[in-house]
Order: sequence, then structure tokens, then C-alpha cells
Amino acid sequence: MPVASDPRGLPIWRRRTTRQEWALWLGWLALVALFAVCWRLMTENTIWAFVFDAPRQALDIGSRMLPPRWSYVDQLWRPLWDTLNIATLGTLLAVLLAVPVAFLAANNTTPSRRLVRPVALLVIVASRSINSLIWALLLVAVLGPGIAAGILAIALRSVGFIGKLLYEAIEEIDGAQVEAITATGASPAQIIDYGIAPQIMPAFAGITVFRWDINIRESTVLGLVGAGGIGLQLESSLNTLAWPQVTVILLIILATVIVSEWVSARVRAAIT
Repeated sequence: MPVASDPRGLPIWRRRTTRQEWALWLGWLALVALFAVCWRLMTENTIWAFVFDAPRQALDIGSRMLPPRWSYVDQLWRPLWDTLNIATLGTLLAVLLAVPVAFLAANNTTPSRRLVRPVALLVIVASRSINSLIWALLLVAVLGPGIAAGILAIALRSVGFIGKLLYEAIEEIDGAQVEAITATGASPAQIIDYGIAPQIMPAFAGITVFRWDINIRESTVLGLVGAGGIGLQLESSLNTLAWPQVTVILLIILATVIVSEWVSARVRAAIT
């Protein structure tokens, strides 16, 4: 640590040198200047009268949302069923796509670290970098509105999540067990079946259930872009300013997410 001496010649501990202190202060000054510039760019088109009036508008809308229109619940069971199907079928399709991608991306199972592994990693990164709503927008434009676009959007988004966690689990397996099975002259399929799969099955099941839980939440809003499900009813109620119906839809979504979270937690606890 840098030190200085007092008039008696005793060392005085100093945390930083003068140059380091100046560098620290200049760094903070640059950060404040950057924040000021970003804030100016973000708010240059802001109408502050609307911002200051926002609490009153929120209270007004909140008063219109009560009491909920419970009679509207009968019209939500089919959209809710579509939402569950979107999440479940999308997760299953993602699993079918992600498993081979994970084996191709893992260092200890890929057939080529220079060619095949980078391609598999690119697929994983591309899937994780695009939000499910963006996938849904693209697929609705291609396939038209409906749950098919929602299922594919959920699947394409989930491939990267499942593939990444699964290939990391594959890389962490005990290599001794694989080597023992390989020494018996087993085929590649038998090595995977008896040496790798038993070691990754708990992680695989947990990853799948966890992703299904996430997909339940994501599928509730895909209807806002035409991909089917209960989000379509939410968009319709918002467009017609039917606020009591919006309240019922939000409560149904909340209850669905709570139940899916409970199921996910119980399944993962049973696996571990």
C-alpha cells in the first residue's frame, strides 16, 4: 500500500495514490456525464404533463376495473386451455430440438469442436437472443394468427435455454463411467444410453419443468400479437376499454402462474 510520512517520520497509510484518486474522480465524472446525456436523449420527447398526470389516470383506470365482471369467466376457459397447450406443446417441441443441439455443443460429445460445436452454440445463442414476442410476430406474419405460431414461438425461444443448460450438464458428467462402457466395445448409442443419459436425466427433467413454468408465463401474452391464447382476449378487452373484463383476465393469469409455479416446484423437489 502507498504510504506517506508525518512530521515525526512515522508512516501514514493511504488507500490510493494521488494519481489513482484523480483517475477515480474522473471516472465518476465521466459516468455522471454519460448518465446526463442518456437521460437527455431518453426524455427529449417526453411530455411531462402526462407524466405528472399519470397517478390520477392510474387511479381512474383502477376504479373502472372494479368490481370484476365474473360472468366473463365462462368465455376464458377455451383461451386458457389454448394458452396451456401453447406452453406445453412448445416446451415438448423445444426439448426435441434442444437435446441433439446440446449433445453437439458439449465438448465431450460433439463430433467436431472446430466445425459442429460452433454451429450448435450459434443456434443456442440465436434462440436465446430473440424474445418470444419477436418470434411470435415473425411467425404470425408467416403462418397467420393462431396457436400454431404461438407454439413455434415458444419452442424457438426455449431451444437455447434448454440446450445451454443441458450441454453444461453433459460436460459435467463423470467421464470414468463413460470410459468403462466404451471399453466394453459399446456403440455410440449404447454409450449415450448407459453412460450419459442416466447421469443427466435429473438435470434434464428439472430443466424441462422449469422451462415449462416459464413458458406458461410467456404464452399468456403471445395473444397480444395474434399468436392465440388468453392474451388475445386481453387485447380485445383492452381495445374496447372493458376494464372489468381486464381485471378478470389478469386474475386468471395470476392464478394460472401460481398453480404452474407450485406444480414446477413440487416436480423439481420430487426429482431432487
